Amino acid sequence: MPPKHLIVIGGGAAGFFCAVNAARMDPSLKVSIVEKSNKLLSKVRISGGGRCNVTHDCDSISGMVRQYPRGADFLKKAFHHFFVSDTFNWFKERGIELKTEVDGRVFPVSDNSQTIIDCLLREANRYGVDILLNRELKSMVREEDQWVLSFAGGEQMKSDKVVIATGGYPKPLQYEWIKRPGHSIEDPVPSLFTFNMPGNAITSLMGVTLPEVTVRIKGSKLSETGPLLVTHWGLSGPVILTLSARGARELARHNYQFSINVSWLPKTNETRLRERFLQLRFDLAAQKVVNRNPFGLPARFWEYLLKEAGIGEQLRWADLPAKEQHLLIKNLCSQEFKVSGKTTFKEEFVTAGGVKLAEIDFNSMQSRILPGLFFAGEVLNVDGVTGGYNFQNAWTTGWIAARGVVGEG
Repeated sequence: MPPKHLIVIGGGAAGFFCAVNAARMDPSLKVSIVEKSNKLLSKVRISGGGRCNVTHDCDSISGMVRQYPRGADFLKKAFHHFFVSDTFNWFKERGIELKTEVDGRVFPVSDNSQTIIDCLLREANRYGVDILLNRELKSMVREEDQWVLSFAGGEQMKSDKVVIATGGYPKPLQYEWIKRPGHSIEDPVPSLFTFNMPGNAITSLMGVTLPEVTVRIKGSKLSETGPLLVTHWGLSGPVILTLSARGARELARHNYQFSINVSWLPKTNETRLRERFLQLRFDLAAQKVVNRNPFGLPARFWEYLLKEAGIGEQLRWADLPAKEQHLLIKNLCSQEFKVSGKTTFKEEFVTAGGVKLAEIDFNSMQSRILPGLFFAGEVLNVDGVTGGYNFQNAWTTGWIAARGVVGEG
């Protein structure tokens, strides 16, 4: 009797993690990874600016799941099987040391994503996992107790079990081959994107970063605090990417046309700031406003705020007119911007949407509809904010799917 065959569709983080773990758990299992492109682990390679943000250091499942706008309840159960500590241990057992940065993001000590890629490739080689590139799956049908997979170009493969780990697709039509056998899809919308503000004066400050600001989306309950980056097209950075994830569906409904308020000094308010300005005018009376920035803001950014408030370069603190002072205080506490469109944050590209979670058993990642079919990673309707959360979803669901395939647990 020939060995059982597992085909994993997708050569990304979830697919690789599932494949190498299944092959290790059951040495008699023949395991193949099928990837439609000619590249493996491409998102791992570019994540974290090429350092690979492996996970986020969190010792509480309840705290961790709050960072998943979609799929939190599902992961709350799944994380009991494989959590952050298990990720640390898995890589450590294979000689890869991970480190936690001050913001909780986790990277390999090498600060090089190739370390993670090489580890996964070594595991695949060690356990005899076949890797097949340039094969785009077009359809899959269940025939008796096997799956028949048909690829572009007419090639067919048979398998006892299949794990779909393709990542998220941006267009509903791309899920048709998954829907055809019987699964249903939550339509995809972009997540983790930057806010475009074409023509706005702030874009001239491209590259300026603010360590902590609060951004609120007008007309909604969406509000986040964190680091912000000014780009040549608008605003980005962790605070914007997190907002885009939490508001993915709401912002899509508005066709990415909305307004935001930004507090550049999130730990104060207008009343306290007005009182401070009275003291500043006394303490810094003879000095030019442009030369004395009392808030620790980047110099270029302070000059921009003064220009927005109509405060000239020669104006001294003692001579600051009431109208201009009021506008500066207002902008420091709540400057309004119109957002018109988005730009995909390519390093962290994530889609909100995917296979509906009610159709998946969180204990095994097996389909509740189709026997022998499993899912892992972002193809599921699960997505996290930026910071390593999406990779933890990949490791967790990939590991559980591997265990489900081999019948352990």
